[in-house]
Amino acid sequence: MKKVLRLISSPLAEKSLSRKLGNAVVERIMEKYPNSILKERDLAKNVFPHLDENLINAFFTPTDKLSKEQLEVIKYSDEAIAELQEADIIVIDAPMYNFTITSTLKTYLDHIVRRGVTFEGVIVGNETKIEGKLKNKKVYLSISSSGIYSEGQLQSFDFVVPLMKAVLSWMGMTDITAFRAEGIRFVGEETAIKMGIESIIIE
Repeated sequence: MKKVLRLISSPLAEKSLSRKLGNAVVERIMEKYPNSILKERDLAKNVFPHLDENLINAFFTPTDKLSKEQLEVIKYSDEAIAELQEADIIVIDAPMYNFTITSTLKTYLDHIVRRGVTFEGVIVGNETKIEGKLKNKKVYLSISSSGIYSEGQLQSFDFVVPLMKAVLSWMGMTDITAFRAEGIRFVGEETAIKMGIESIIIE
């Protein structure tokens, strides 16, 4: 049995191909690990607040020094991090918008990347190295895009997979697999999602 966390970031509802691909990933996970517990967070419906001065100050205030107001503003961050800490498997729906992730997913990332909580700077000799605190987790990315960005001339414009891998690995999540429903405007939605689902392999 596994604890699975599903993060949805598309502003579209049932029409979203990243959501459909993510649904298929979750189904395969449940088939491989029966009786697993699934928790979903829809970032488009429950939008995290953008960073502001009060929130940033709260992030860098020691826990025992936080005011009531600061405890209130960081509750979204604390809840999101607690979900990640608890999860064994994380599925993130990440449609490509203007070559990168949605603003809702970016804001979520801003809330979970926290020094001393999800990563720490460790001094090794004369260097400071980053040690992620969210280790031993499997992450699956469900990506949709109108063009083909996994290879070819548009590959250098893919800022979804490189960004997600960089941020997640910074926090210790290095076991990351990306599935894609891509080339939608060339092959059509039905073919793109079919190819994406056929590529799913759960490790």
